[in-house]
Amino acid sequence: MKVAAALALTATMATAFAPAGVPFTRQSTSLFAVTTAQIKELREATGAGMMDCKKVLTEFDGDVEAAADELRKKGLAKADKKASRIAAEGKIAVATAGGKSVLVEVNCETDFVAKDGSFASFADQAAQAAVEMDGEDVEVLMAASVEGGSLEDVRAGLVSKIGENIQVRRVSARGTDATTTGAYVHMQRIGVLVEIEGGTPELCTDVAMHVAAMNPMYATKDDVPADELAKEREILTAQVADSGKPEDIIKKMVEGRLNKYLAENCLVSQQYVKTNDRTVGKLLEENGAKMIGFTRIAVGEGIEKKQDDFAAEVAAMAGGN
Repeated sequence: MKVAAALALTATMATAFAPAGVPFTRQSTSLFAVTTAQIKELREATGAGMMDCKKVLTEFDGDVEAAADELRKKGLAKADKKASRIAAEGKIAVATAGGKSVLVEVNCETDFVAKDGSFASFADQAAQAAVEMDGEDVEVLMAASVEGGSLEDVRAGLVSKIGENIQVRRVSARGTDATTTGAYVHMQRIGVLVEIEGGTPELCTDVAMHVAAMNPMYATKDDVPADELAKEREILTAQVADSGKPEDIIKKMVEGRLNKYLAENCLVSQQYVKTNDRTVGKLLEENGAKMIGFTRIAVGEGIEKKQDDFAAEVAAMAGGN
């Protein structure tokens, strides 16, 4: 209590004896560090830069609402209301360095902005920064140094320039110095990474094109969860249980249908779409390669887009007259 009283008295004296005409800058009385969660909350609410958020949160003892007001007063929250708008359009950007490849999904609100040159350049810049960092943490990526500032600063500036909510949603990475990777991006909206043992980046890209087109659920049958296999076997068994056939025949029928299920849903078992004369697994084998895994992402998947109800909007307007 004595410490708090002393700090409050210091602040009061500073205000009283400040030179006339000089605005008083509030000094933080916080005895704890600003948390990452607070910085993230303020960033999402205002669209201001990461360091600006941290600075003002420290000044206002972690009070997010007061900090947001201060940012608006300073003109640093030009994108404040845009951050709450749904951004389900955008672009998948790709970058490769050594044996590593990354995909970065950057979202905006409209497909018009998704085709904008400045937006595309930012997405490519984000991908290049992502391939140079370890891991897939978006917060780490946004703090990366670019153009004398952070990637977050560039994003906030672009929001102010374009006038839409722009967010770096996720980073997906694959590959090490011991593996081979390749990527394919279809129409900026579907991105695929493929990682193999042996082979070439060009082979990975060919397989990635197949993944983009066929959207397999798993890379190999070993990747299929045991509980899912058991469930599928149970369903298939129930389908032929009343066929009147002997038990050994039923078992063979179930295994045959299960193998068909795996062939349809596992990448290496699918017919290679580019030639349709062999499986993807055979293609890899012919090129001295072995499948490790793949990653496939699409712009906006999982984001609930706002559906405008024009009739309800007109009715509401009419009711207000």
